[in-house]
Amino acid sequence: MKRFEYKHPFKLENGQELPSLTIAYHTYGTLNAEKNNVIWVCHALTANSDAADWWQGLVGTGCVINPERHFIVCANILGSCYGTTGPLSINPISGKPWGHQFPLITIRDMVNAHILLRQHLGIESINLLMGGSMGGYQAMEWSIIEKNVIKNLFLLATSPTESAWGIAVHATQRLAIEADCTWKQDTPEAGQKGLKAARAIGMLTYRNYGIMVQKQTDPDTEKLDDYKAASYINYQGDKLVKRFNAYSYWLLTKAMDSHHIGRGRGGNVETMLESIQQRTLLIGITSDILCPLEEQRHMQQHLADCTLVEIDSVYGHDGFMVEVKKIGDVVGKWLVGLKG
Repeated sequence: MKRFEYKHPFKLENGQELPSLTIAYHTYGTLNAEKNNVIWVCHALTANSDAADWWQGLVGTGCVINPERHFIVCANILGSCYGTTGPLSINPISGKPWGHQFPLITIRDMVNAHILLRQHLGIESINLLMGGSMGGYQAMEWSIIEKNVIKNLFLLATSPTESAWGIAVHATQRLAIEADCTWKQDTPEAGQKGLKAARAIGMLTYRNYGIMVQKQTDPDTEKLDDYKAASYINYQGDKLVKRFNAYSYWLLTKAMDSHHIGRGRGGNVETMLESIQQRTLLIGITSDILCPLEEQRHMQQHLADCTLVEIDSVYGHDGFMVEVKKIGDVVGKWLVGLKG
């Protein structure tokens, strides 16, 4: 992992400023002489900059997004807890971690931070900008902010605005975090029980009824407790608590709520979608209840040059992470006609 230090004030969309900025990032492969082989991966909510690790089978040597052919960049998002400036970072003014006092951020702020990294790396053109879920939010924003820099888009399991359904889910998750009696304590461990509950709520939207019944139904019909589904939810909650932070989770769900490509641009989502002129591959997952297919179909109707592929999967929203073979096959065929 590498770090870029931006030693100047960074203005946020809400008018506040961060005194400075650190961005953690990974690169794979080599920038070619023509500087036209850049693929930038935008990651989702609790992922990090090591795309070859969390998106195995899609990014990496021998995969469709291959460092032997491409110069691949993935940067950790603003507000996260994996190296980029966020709630666990030291506030240079107070000398203490920001904690719950870290200012509210937006998807647009994340993109503007990554534009600084792009400039630092000397990247003048991104041949393919790609992301799933929240990563897709960033990719869409970026394609609007830097129309001439982004040449092609790959979006999956995503939408042009956060839906009322998504905002309601996030608000429920934050209520769980805020109900933790340790919330807002000045320690990295604050809100961990609440984070576990928030993750449990999230799992119900990342998956769905069908896959939960299929995978987590108990064969023992005589049970009165300790059900397989309950154990699975507890496991997933504990797993996230060990690697993530409640302050970051709370903050980033707020940032997702802010996602609206029409904000400050006239408010019309369809007009902004029509302004995205990049050649776009759009993938939706049939069983996704968080960013359902109806959202991708609506996007296709208004994007200027869009190919929509619907992938049949039982894994719901998590299909964008699980179905790497199906996704890779689609992307590989689409890349053949990619503009340089």
